[in-house]
Amino acid sequence: MDFAFNEEQEELRSMAQAFLEDNSGSEQIRKAMESELGYEPEVWKQIGAELGWTSVHIPEEYGGLGMSYVELVALMEIMGARLLCAPFFSSVCLGANALLVAGSEEQKQEYLPGIAEGTTRATLAYQGESGRNDASTVEVTAEASGDGYRLNGKSAFVVDGHCADLVIVAARAPGSVGEAGISLFAVPGDVPGLSRKKLPTVDQTRRLAALDFENVEVAASARLGEEGGAWPALSRTLDLAAIALAAEQVGGAQQCLDMAVEYAKEREQFGRPIGSFQSIKHKCADMMVLVESARSAAYYAGCTVAEENEAELVTVAPLAKAYCSDAYFKCAAECIQIHGGVGFTWEYDVHLYFKRAKSSESLLGDAAFHRELLAQRIDL
Repeated sequence: MDFAFNEEQEELRSMAQAFLEDNSGSEQIRKAMESELGYEPEVWKQIGAELGWTSVHIPEEYGGLGMSYVELVALMEIMGARLLCAPFFSSVCLGANALLVAGSEEQKQEYLPGIAEGTTRATLAYQGESGRNDASTVEVTAEASGDGYRLNGKSAFVVDGHCADLVIVAARAPGSVGEAGISLFAVPGDVPGLSRKKLPTVDQTRRLAALDFENVEVAASARLGEEGGAWPALSRTLDLAAIALAAEQVGGAQQCLDMAVEYAKEREQFGRPIGSFQSIKHKCADMMVLVESARSAAYYAGCTVAEENEAELVTVAPLAKAYCSDAYFKCAAECIQIHGGVGFTWEYDVHLYFKRAKSSESLLGDAAFHRELLAQRIDL
C-alpha cells in the first residue's frame, strides 16, 4: 500500500495549512472558545461554501466532491494540528457518514447536499448518560405512534449538539436490550419536544451537549434503514468516525512535538539550550516515534476505507483509535513537561492541546475500550 499523498492531495493539504494558519491561530481559537456557538460562523462559511471541505468525501450525486476517505484523513490531520473550532467533525465525520451508511436514496438526496455546502450542521446522538460506547449505551426509546414514532429519553455527550440543524438519533424499541431493537432517525434540531443543553467540558475547543427528547414525534420516513436493525450501520459509522478522529489526533501530536522542539531550542538553562540535554533529547525522540507510528496507523486506516476493504476496516479502526489516543496524550503530556511550569499557564497554547488530547481520548471510546473491541473482533 502506498502511503505517499499524490499531487492533488498535497495541494489540498497545503491549502488547508495556509488557510488555518490565518484563521485558526491562537487568537482565533481563544475567541471561538469564548463565543456562544464555539466557532466563528464566517470561518465555517468559508470552509463549506468556498473551500468545499465539508463535501470532500460526499459523492458527487449528493453535491459532494466525490473524493476518497484519504482526502478526509489528510484534512483532519491538518485541522487537528491547528485545533480548528468548527462543527466539521460532527457534521462530516458523524452526521454525513451516518447518512451515507444507513440512509435511503431519498434521505441522502434530502440531507447530504446541505452538509456538503456547509449550510446544514449535523451530528450523531447515540450515547446515553451512562457514557458507555457499546450498544447498551443507547437509552432513547422509539415507540410506534400513529404513522410514525415517538422518541423519549436522553442522549448525552453529543458533539456540537447545541447548534446542530440535523441530529441523527439512535433509539431503541421499548424493552429491547443490547444490539437488538436499535433504529436511527433523522431529526431536525428544532423539532418540538427536543431540549438541548451545553455541557461543561475540559476541552473548550469542542462543544458537547445533552439532548432531552420528550414525546418528540417523527414521521416513519425519518427512520434510516430497517426498524430495529440499525446497530451494524451505527457500528460502522462509529468506525469511520474513529478513523477520522485518529487522523486529527495525529495532527495534534505532531504539533505538540513541534512546539516541544522549538521551545527546547529557545529555553536556556545553565548557559545552554535545554534541547542539548540528553533527557530532553530522549523525550523528543520518543515523541517522534509515537507520532510517526500513529500517522502510519491513521493513514493505513484511511486507505482501508478508500479501498472499501470492509473485512479489514473492523480491525484497523479500533487499532488506529487506540494507538493515536495514547500517542496524542503522551505527546501532549511530554510537551508540557519540556515547557516546565509555563506549559500549563493560560498564555501558552500547550494546555489547549493537552485538553484536546484528553477529550479526544475519551470521545468514541478510550484506548482501553478500543483494544477490547479489537480483541473481540479478532476472537481473542
